[in-house]
Amino acid sequence: MIFGIVAGEASGDRLGAGLMRVLRQRQPGVRFVGIGGPLMLAEGLESLAHMDRLAVNGFVEPVRRLPDLVRLLRLLYRTFTQQQPTAFIGVDFNVFNFLIERLLKRRGVPTVHYVSPSVYAWRRGRVRAIARSTDLLLTLYPFEPAFYDHSRVRAVFVGHPLADEITPEASAAAARQAAQQVLEVQGARPCIAVLPGSRMSEVKLMTEPFLDACEQFRVRYPQAVFVIPALRESIEVWLREQLKARADLPVIVYRGNGRLALTACDAALVKSGTSTLEAMLLHRPMVVSYRLGEWTYQLVRRLLRTPYVALPNILAGRRLVAELLQHEATGTALADELARALDKASADPGYLAEFHDLHLQLRRNADDSAAAAVLDWLDGRSMTTGEK
Repeated sequence: MIFGIVAGEASGDRLGAGLMRVLRQRQPGVRFVGIGGPLMLAEGLESLAHMDRLAVNGFVEPVRRLPDLVRLLRLLYRTFTQQQPTAFIGVDFNVFNFLIERLLKRRGVPTVHYVSPSVYAWRRGRVRAIARSTDLLLTLYPFEPAFYDHSRVRAVFVGHPLADEITPEASAAAARQAAQQVLEVQGARPCIAVLPGSRMSEVKLMTEPFLDACEQFRVRYPQAVFVIPALRESIEVWLREQLKARADLPVIVYRGNGRLALTACDAALVKSGTSTLEAMLLHRPMVVSYRLGEWTYQLVRRLLRTPYVALPNILAGRRLVAELLQHEATGTALADELARALDKASADPGYLAEFHDLHLQLRRNADDSAAAAVLDWLDGRSMTTGEK
């Protein structure tokens, strides 16, 4: 077996590496050719180009990088039409991967896409475009396959790797105490994780209302301490500069992702995104918020087709955690909801038990499930077409 495989981001590198590992366990001697990061390379990927060549952000950079992206697209197309792999697997990185998938599908190469776009949230008409590109779609959430029921795509829920990675023990008191020791916040009552985002543009929009909320929250909880992760040095420097004007606010900024802060905390202020899922898997009460530029917000508001933006609410199908978006995200409102969430978690054990139930829904050994779905689908194709 030879699989073509492309991931363009760190999250896709993790997904791709897990899938590759299990496929090799089940099919010794399998080869993987394509583009990925260090984790996929460690699993034996035969690299055609460095993943950094696919790293583009925003609207302007893809236009500037278009000639190089077209060269990569041609390289992949030429390689996989010549080699005729068993299948091509695009891991997330939707625009680029759907394009190469469509081109290869027209040449008879079976195509798999790992991670469904957010068709449940907006642009549901994309299902038709996805069907023109992809034969098999592996989804992270249980409600997603239903959106493809009337299309030619076979959609299979395989679970979320984060739900496998974050074990029930990770949410326990011992894990919280260990994380608090690392951050040196053992005496905090309470410890609040503040996650304004991983991109500078998000951090600049979310930090002011989040810090306002921290100041308001301390009126009610004078012993509270706040922890903010900074994924990159530039974000850490910017955050420390903003905190100079709030010298009385006890905030710890550290370099790293949000997992440590969420493990250590008693409750969290979280920008909408994957961090809300992490907080849910760690069983932490939270308040979710998001802000956009005004014009972008007006556009997104008109396109949105879901009543919720926080993943716990989307999974539960109801307002399980508070969402305060755009103009609603004032310091006072965020602080009030944060205090309410903390009080509710203390008074109602069933509140966090629902987080646990959702965790179990997503905990499906995703790497194994994804590999099994790919191999079962290929076996079915082989039986249908008479291939050996």
